[in-house]
Amino acid sequence: MASPIIPPVAERRQTPGNSRVPTSAQTTMHEHLPILLARHTHSPFRKPYADHNRVAFADSFERFLRNAPGSPLILDSCCGGGESSVHLARQFPSHYVIGVDQSAVRLARQQRDACGWPPNLDLVRADVVDYWRLLHDSGVRLARHYLLYPNPWPKIGHLGRRWHGHPVFPTLLGLAGVLECRSNWPLYVEELCFAVQRLTRRPVACEPYCPAAAMTPFERKYLASGHRLFRTVIDLG
Repeated sequence: MASPIIPPVAERRQTPGNSRVPTSAQTTMHEHLPILLARHTHSPFRKPYADHNRVAFADSFERFLRNAPGSPLILDSCCGGGESSVHLARQFPSHYVIGVDQSAVRLARQQRDACGWPPNLDLVRADVVDYWRLLHDSGVRLARHYLLYPNPWPKIGHLGRRWHGHPVFPTLLGLAGVLECRSNWPLYVEELCFAVQRLTRRPVACEPYCPAAAMTPFERKYLASGHRLFRTVIDLG
């Protein structure tokens, strides 16, 4: 199953300050979410790894071990152009930050100037579904993990494309650390909270959120459009 990280065409074409909140015929938690969670918990996800993802992971993991052995690791999943990854690397200078996105075009937008590029940052082109599983198999656990404005896939029939409905979700939780997810569609965050609580028994909550400064282009666009933003922050241990 392809990872849900590319925004819908209609969303990508919105101009700054004129973005629409996701609309859906679904107004409450999807009735099939508990069924999917049970299925994915008892049937491990065994899709073969793509060779290019294996290579990307191995190269990035070697850089991590060479440049910051023993440092706590932060993963910025589906980081787009990497603006949020740069922000996190500067916010947490004692951590090593890996930003992962499958688009070479998006990653190429981040300019690596010699003076401003954080030394504790690596941007990696890979599918996060494989990257998460390879990272989990390596035995490394995260200090922090960010899912910033994932594609909401708001259509009722797209539940399986949302991260909490995807077969890889139990592996995502197994990476541990403090997981933070932000969205401008509260139902997405509420479903994620339900899924985390169902699988981990940890208390979680969706809360309104207004950042002091935008971390991503989507966050900047949503704030300029007057959207309410929501997030959850979960300590997975």
